[in-house]
Amino acid sequence: MHIKICGLFRDKDIDYVNEARPNYAGFVFTKSPRQISAVMAQYLRFRLADGIEPVGVFVNAPIKLIAELYKKEIISIAQLHGAEDDAYIKRLKEVTAKDNIKIIPVIKAIKLDNKDKGRTIATNADFLLLDSGAGSGKTFNWDMLKSIKINKPWFLAGGINLKNIDKAMALKPYGIDVSSGAETDGIKDRKKILELTSIMGKPAKKPDNIQINYTMQVEHYRRRATLNIKE
Repeated sequence: MHIKICGLFRDKDIDYVNEARPNYAGFVFTKSPRQISAVMAQYLRFRLADGIEPVGVFVNAPIKLIAELYKKEIISIAQLHGAEDDAYIKRLKEVTAKDNIKIIPVIKAIKLDNKDKGRTIATNADFLLLDSGAGSGKTFNWDMLKSIKINKPWFLAGGINLKNIDKAMALKPYGIDVSSGAETDGIKDRKKILELTSIMGKPAKKPDNIQINYTMQVEHYRRRATLNIKE
């Protein structure tokens, strides 16, 4: 089972996930207390330890923006929380396919509430993310998942924390997405991140055992002057 720690925006946040070793780290490019610029995301991404996939979180963003972030290796996956439909996702994949060896993987977020019982969810995204609402920090009625049919691997999100992560894992999602549950007073908490990833079976790495691609860090500073991404 995979885990994503979302909403990183400080140097210390990167230090924490580099030590905790989640599968994914999320950078938010939409209005949020955790929102970061493309330049800051580039800097943080190139400090990220090898093996942690950077995910960009967007709401109805221009396809060109996502494609450029992907092309510059600032993100390796796009997570969409707006009204992006299958046509949008198809176009995004077509655009990224022109400039990259690998077409961008896409996570499509779906907001669920009680009226969705018995629903069939289908998408041309690579993954689904089931949530109570982007950044709400609240859980939805997980019992309804027993009646929902899903055609892709899925992440569970919304209000997951140390108190309920065991129950979340018992639902057997592909992955678990944590943001506010890894924070104290709106700031990422090292202890909580380490505890969450430990429960998920991700052994922490000592700082001297963390592998970072410093070539990519140098590349960040080389590109910084020419980074021209309109957000």
